[in-house]
Amino acid sequence: MDVDPPVNSIRPKKRRPRLAVAVVVGLSMLAGAWGLKVYYLPQYRARQVAAEVRQLSADQQLRDGDIIFQTSRSAQSRAIQLATHSTYSHCGLVFRADTGNEWLVLEAVQPVKWTPLIPWIARGEGEHFVVKRLRANASPDADQLHTIKTDGERFLGKEYDLWFGWSDDRIYCSELVWKAYHQATGVELGKLQRLGDFDLSDPQVMRKLKERYGDKPPLDEPVISPARIFDSDLLQTVVER
Repeated sequence: MDVDPPVNSIRPKKRRPRLAVAVVVGLSMLAGAWGLKVYYLPQYRARQVAAEVRQLSADQQLRDGDIIFQTSRSAQSRAIQLATHSTYSHCGLVFRADTGNEWLVLEAVQPVKWTPLIPWIARGEGEHFVVKRLRANASPDADQLHTIKTDGERFLGKEYDLWFGWSDDRIYCSELVWKAYHQATGVELGKLQRLGDFDLSDPQVMRKLKERYGDKPPLDEPVISPARIFDSDLLQTVVER
């Protein structure tokens, strides 16, 4: 004998929107993390760097003609580090702006330009940087500092030299620093090397060489690296953050 089933047994069960809630919560968390990484964290770090630069300036730890180093986030940075066995892959010249208290970095990027110090630092890996200057017995006088600046500025607007040639047609970061100091003071911030003197054995380095030069890299081309300047006995570290 057929018996009608209980009403509750045929009523559709209400499905709680757990999946939808989980998706919404997950997306919200991802959006929050993205906002933190892309907007809030960089803004926070930028404020930290700005405060630090203001303190360095107030403490008179920065001077015209200082040389600043960082680990660049550029595509070729890792290859430079591997080839030179150094943490540092980028450098520039520090000078106070002609007006105001802002500090600037003259750097060879694309193209050669003046960059405010605060965003320059924030652009580097971990906002880490080192400032060096000539030792007291070799410190440039006011005229030499002026020449260092004007000689560096003659490269403004020039193309970045991806091939690390030694001519003045194009320029790379350590070449600009080395030539500006050599022109003004006669000192050599590190002995020039040849491209072939670097450690070119790592696959990342070899790929970059292949990209730039094909099968015939100019191994005898004179080169000066950020590492060579960084290690110069003529320089002393004045700031490291």
